[in-house]
Amino acid sequence: MSGRAPRLGAASSSRDAVDARLSSLEERFCLSGEAVDKLQLLLERLADDPHAPTSVRDPLGIVDNHLADSLVALELEPVRESTVALDLGSGAGLPGIPLAIALPRTSFTLLESAARKCLFLESVVSECGLSNVKVVHERAESYRQGRDRHDLVTARAVAGLEVTAEYAAPLLRVGGTLLAWAGKRSTAGEAAAIRAAQELGLEGLDVRRVEPFPESHSRHLYLTSKVRPTPSRFPRRPGVAAKHPLG
Repeated sequence: MSGRAPRLGAASSSRDAVDARLSSLEERFCLSGEAVDKLQLLLERLADDPHAPTSVRDPLGIVDNHLADSLVALELEPVRESTVALDLGSGAGLPGIPLAIALPRTSFTLLESAARKCLFLESVVSECGLSNVKVVHERAESYRQGRDRHDLVTARAVAGLEVTAEYAAPLLRVGGTLLAWAGKRSTAGEAAAIRAAQELGLEGLDVRRVEPFPESHSRHLYLTSKVRPTPSRFPRRPGVAAKHPLG
């Protein structure tokens, strides 16, 4: 692992555990030393910055539940091969920033509707020197400039699958992939997402069980592909998808 030690106010044993986890991620995903340095910077900001929009402050918890949980998507070919990606409702930059660090040749947009979260994202992007990332302060329903542009849209803890699909589908190009993070599987939620997908130009729902870190359980990634243009009536005006979901 990179020789740069994290500036975390924690006991030596805790720092050793964090270093071990980061080393494991470095090896598992073939990360460069520069990438690990940037992940450490992100880790520090999430742990120490009072403006960071996360409830997880323990460094080891951040490595597992935020960094590893984001980077596990690198196991998927559509993620590794993406060139123009968008992180929907980026929040604290998860999974967008870790993936942008690991994939420096992929252009990432962090789409976030909350101004204070955008300020945090912009400061982290600047501090990490991420030239492949831009922050956009906009709601998904209003982001017309992004329509039909992306070959990958990621969504972690945004909304139910059917709502997330309505936000994401217009932003994907035909042939692009929506990737959503989830915990336990929901038969009803999956059925609703499949029905919504048919209206949105999406097809298929590939469910992958993943293990981002050793103690993790009930973690899944959902993939669906855009196979035809999304009708121009989507997305509906802000707030409608959440109040009246398709499916």
